[in-house]
Amino acid sequence: MSVIAVAEYPEMSPQMAEKSPTLQVLVVDDESLIRWSLAEVLADAGCQVEEAGDGASAMSLLADGRRFDVVLLDYRLPDSNDLHLLETIRNLSPRSTVIMMTAFGTAEMVEGALRLGAYRVVPKPFDVHDMARLVAEAPRPARDI
Repeated sequence: MSVIAVAEYPEMSPQMAEKSPTLQVLVVDDESLIRWSLAEVLADAGCQVEEAGDGASAMSLLADGRRFDVVLLDYRLPDSNDLHLLETIRNLSPRSTVIMMTAFGTAEMVEGALRLGAYRVVPKPFDVHDMARLVAEAPRPARDI
């Protein structure tokens, strides 16, 4: 358990802090400040974080067999601005919980993302600590040993 994470973020419960240390998280966003902010907060909470600035980089990590418990995926990327990337990630990594992030969410987009297996669609801007709580609470299937 990371006592530092609980002390730094008192709004996180001890149970959430206990769940976080083993989490493997992939942050996919073309905005470097968003990637950095999420990576810092999630790492402080004990998560192992990888970053990708576009869909191709994310696909490369997944194609190399990297496993992620949670994928934070921006809807609009330089090389992808539809739900195709979400569908591809769900096919390559069906055990990953995918949380979509978007400043361009429409009811149709949200419905499509949820239908394709996104756990949540979070509108931008968002509070990074709220996102960290959502990551900590996201369902995860048992890992293969």
